[in-house]
Amino acid sequence: MDYHKEVVLILDFGSQYTQLIARKIRELGVYCEIHPYNIQTNQIKSFNPIGLVLSGGPKSVTESDAPICDKEIFQLNIPILGICYGLQLIAHFFGGEVEKANRAEYGKTKMIVEKPDPLFYAVDGETRVWMSHKDRVIKMPEGFIGLARSENSPHAAIRSKEKPIYGVQFHPEVHHTEKGKEILKNFLFRICEAKGLYSPKSFIEESVKKIRDEVGDEKVICALSGGVDSSCVAALMHKAIGENLYCFFVNNGLLRKNEVNEVLEAFSGRLNIKVNYINKEDEFLSRLKGVKDPEKKRKIIGRLFIKAFEEEAKKIGDIKYLAQGTLYPDVIESTSYKGPSATIKTHHNVGGLPKRMKFKLIEPLKELFKDEVRKVGRILGLPDYIVDRQPFPGPGLAVRIVGEVTKERLEILREADAIVREEIEKNPKFRHLWQSFAVLLPIKTVGVMGDERTYAYVIAIRAVESVDAMTADWARIPQETLDHIARRIINEVHGVNRVVYDITSKPPGTIEWE
Repeated sequence: MDYHKEVVLILDFGSQYTQLIARKIRELGVYCEIHPYNIQTNQIKSFNPIGLVLSGGPKSVTESDAPICDKEIFQLNIPILGICYGLQLIAHFFGGEVEKANRAEYGKTKMIVEKPDPLFYAVDGETRVWMSHKDRVIKMPEGFIGLARSENSPHAAIRSKEKPIYGVQFHPEVHHTEKGKEILKNFLFRICEAKGLYSPKSFIEESVKKIRDEVGDEKVICALSGGVDSSCVAALMHKAIGENLYCFFVNNGLLRKNEVNEVLEAFSGRLNIKVNYINKEDEFLSRLKGVKDPEKKRKIIGRLFIKAFEEEAKKIGDIKYLAQGTLYPDVIESTSYKGPSATIKTHHNVGGLPKRMKFKLIEPLKELFKDEVRKVGRILGLPDYIVDRQPFPGPGLAVRIVGEVTKERLEILREADAIVREEIEKNPKFRHLWQSFAVLLPIKTVGVMGDERTYAYVIAIRAVESVDAMTADWARIPQETLDHIARRIINEVHGVNRVVYDITSKPPGTIEWE
């Protein structure tokens, strides 16, 4: 059965946890999508959702520029769950009173469930929840009743007497909330009456059917990099259309050390998927000469990728489709889902491609988060060393060299990055890391090596922990490990005399430096 027939929409008010809400709901077997808080009610109706979730957010509902959703959503007669700011917004709409609390409430908090309700089925009495707010509801909105309280929030959970409209001051999506999963499950299955149609297996079944319906007997080319995203796309497309899939692996000169051999051996050998190898290293580096702006680099690389595919496609015959591994976070970040916010950067898989290309895009993974892609990849039979591979950006090492890309800088970065990968990947303690890599800075510093003055490049080490790349925290790698990596880089990589460690989280920084 089509899992799209059972969808929950999340209206995003800017919370750092919005993507986490989506992932938790999907883990419970219900498909959901994130949309801007200002989506119109008639657009919401077109999805025929079984429920709505209003996310948290950094603003106060009492501020003049507070984000406000369409009030008509409360007339749709479908279940609504407001989380943190979402609760305060519901209270504000229905005549309640919200004020700045005397003290903020952050972290684990004891909450008392005061009234039985389907939302708190099997969540009795005292429980620990995760709070993150400065405002609180002090006057119950008209037509609502209180369900729970905490020391600082007299109305920590509320619901309408007549409609399935709920609000909670805490964050059930955060794992620190002891019964958070049960509360979300209660909302989905007891209040929204979901059946649980969504799973990696149902995604594969629906995707294969959709691909076959769209493509028919046409040929499709796949932009293969060897990473989990493009590999999963290749396996999914191969399952759907078999020999009509043509995988192209372009060596753009921006790949990591030994990557060409690793990818070709994995696909033509173990996976038995034919790969067309295209060496365009000289052309890419020639076009990137003198280019320093990261957005220009991305767009040049995107255009050259498509040009390479078009040239190869002519040799095969009439090809209409290009499949690539765009993921849901790429779509969210590139299209600024949070209403009027600015685009942070163009993702190669989304905005780095030319508008007038000859192919129609097929992006079968654009609804998935990275952890979902890994689950799908395992079901499709991809080996662990591909499924568990760290994400690698489409523009490759070009966005890990700050400034101009040259052959000399690429060789330096490849060697330094190989050392970081080797030292991190061989230690099982670091398998939880989302990404760990080296960045080459466009500056040289003075050093002393062998009693002689040196003037060489700086390498930055970047290592982060994350679940879906929408937010990330810098990894607390032991000093001994960092010391060992730094010594190896300086001793083994000619042209480097200084190594630094990036301790910036996302936000405010992005994971990649460009």
